[in-house]
Amino acid sequence: MGKKKDLSAAEKRQIVQCLGQGMKTLDISRKLKRDHRTVKRFVADSEHRRVRADKGRMRKVSSRQIHRIKRAAAKMPLQSSKQVFEAAGASGVPKTSRCRILQMLAVVHKPTIRPPLTNAHKQKRLQWAHTYMKTNFQTVLFTDECRATLDGPDGWSSGWLVDGHHVPTRLRRQQGGGGVMFWAGIMGRQLVGPFRVPEGVKMNSARYVEFLTEHFLPWYKKKNHAFRSKIIFMHDNAPSHAAKNTSVSLAAMGIKGEKLMVWPPSSPDLNPIENLWSILKRKIYDGGRQLASKQQLWEAILTSCKEIQSETIQKLTSSMDARIVKVISKKGSYVNM
Repeated sequence: MGKKKDLSAAEKRQIVQCLGQGMKTLDISRKLKRDHRTVKRFVADSEHRRVRADKGRMRKVSSRQIHRIKRAAAKMPLQSSKQVFEAAGASGVPKTSRCRILQMLAVVHKPTIRPPLTNAHKQKRLQWAHTYMKTNFQTVLFTDECRATLDGPDGWSSGWLVDGHHVPTRLRRQQGGGGVMFWAGIMGRQLVGPFRVPEGVKMNSARYVEFLTEHFLPWYKKKNHAFRSKIIFMHDNAPSHAAKNTSVSLAAMGIKGEKLMVWPPSSPDLNPIENLWSILKRKIYDGGRQLASKQQLWEAILTSCKEIQSETIQKLTSSMDARIVKVISKKGSYVNM
């Protein structure tokens, strides 16, 4: 039996099959006519790979090729390194070298997810901006519902790891392990809520009105007449919000006419509370944290909300003037805030 340095891919597959059949490494080495130590080394570390002699060296790429690569990356955003290099006529470059070269030219990003904006949507966004251009947004209560899961959004658990250290295990549960739906609002420097939506409740118009009556209305009634006369209530165009029953019920609460903001469709980028959800979830899932139960998640939501400074909320509500200007300058298109 000869001793060789590496096992072929076919031999590795055969070893795995033999192990699955209950064979011992000595019997496998005899069957393959390979040294017993080679088989045992592979079994001990099935991912063992020979260290390349040129490890750490970057494949040489000419300055002309780098220029082509940069141009291809600009024309083909969010493509893989292999696709970019092939488009630049630099195929055959190893992945490690490709990534090192691209790190000098670009950064890795995920696609931005946005609702579709038609010309009609843009016109309504422009009309909204002109209508509320002179509004004092410190009197607007921006509201929305949010859902948080036990495991957090995908991609929030990545981070740096020192070479040689073990990668921690992360649970993967169906639909993030379940979650909690809650409602909140921001106005001036104040955070209203959060208020938890009962488990299993489908937020239709009747449920939404019931929820506002139970949570929003008591807060609203505690305010003095001067406050209630100035407040403008904002919610988006979700079916439960836009329903006629909801409008009638809000009117009965005193929220009608100019006190109810007309919101343009497909416009989460104009609502500062969307930025609040990002801040809140970073606090909840700090350090790749996962929650064990929905009650623990709700407690984490309450704790994280208390940690948000009033200055942070003030900064979000004060950003509305800039959003108005941007949506007008972009003729109703998306704004990045």
